[in-house]
Amino acid sequence: MAHYKIILAYDGTHYRGSQRQKAGIRTVQGVVEDTLRKLGWTGKTALFAGRTDSGVHAAGQVFRFALDWQHSLDDLRNALNALLPKDASARHVSEVADDFHPRYHALARTYRYRVICEPVRNPLKEQYAWRVWPAPDLDRLHAASQIFLGIHDFAAFGSPTSPDGPTIRELMAAKWHYLDDDLYFDVTANAFLYHMVRRLVHVQVAVGLGNLELDALEHHLQNPNGPPMQGLAPAQGLTLWKVQYPSEPKGQE
Repeated sequence: MAHYKIILAYDGTHYRGSQRQKAGIRTVQGVVEDTLRKLGWTGKTALFAGRTDSGVHAAGQVFRFALDWQHSLDDLRNALNALLPKDASARHVSEVADDFHPRYHALARTYRYRVICEPVRNPLKEQYAWRVWPAPDLDRLHAASQIFLGIHDFAAFGSPTSPDGPTIRELMAAKWHYLDDDLYFDVTANAFLYHMVRRLVHVQVAVGLGNLELDALEHHLQNPNGPPMQGLAPAQGLTLWKVQYPSEPKGQE
């Protein structure tokens, strides 16, 4: 029996997050495991690289499972995609060691957040973005993003993923940039707290709009006694972009 690593993309609009929940609730893990069973999988749990919230998308989620498969990797990918719903796709399949763990072996994770700067709603974009108007100042956004780089206690900007879990994370890269007419925030860290990316986006946009000062971000990073302001960027603008492992080149795609 071989072990397989799948890079999975999905539109999170109609999922109640990635993690399996009680019967009747549609989740990414639940859909994936139902699909695997149709291929003869007899395991209990497909291991995922991380959780995404309800409404959050993925271009590079990773999961692992074991299967007695007698055909090629391409055949496995095609079989998965024939059975997965249209809002999910196995993008790449590889064979891995039986001790590979997609969460614990990950070196870094990259998320991308999309902001559209338009005065009138855009139904062709807003399922995958946060519409903000007026447009935030790009220089102020860049200055805000650089404050978070390095190793910090991010307790003011997210919650631990387990009770009493650590809140120290290393932010390796953070960049705001325009692609065509849309604004993107790309951020890479060794791991993220619950709601951390959406809160970081929310406070940075506030800085870019002149509603929050840079000093407030620095203060709450050094004194994590609550967020500098309440609120989260909407889930639909967020995509898990990539999970990086030791055998892969460093940097963002």
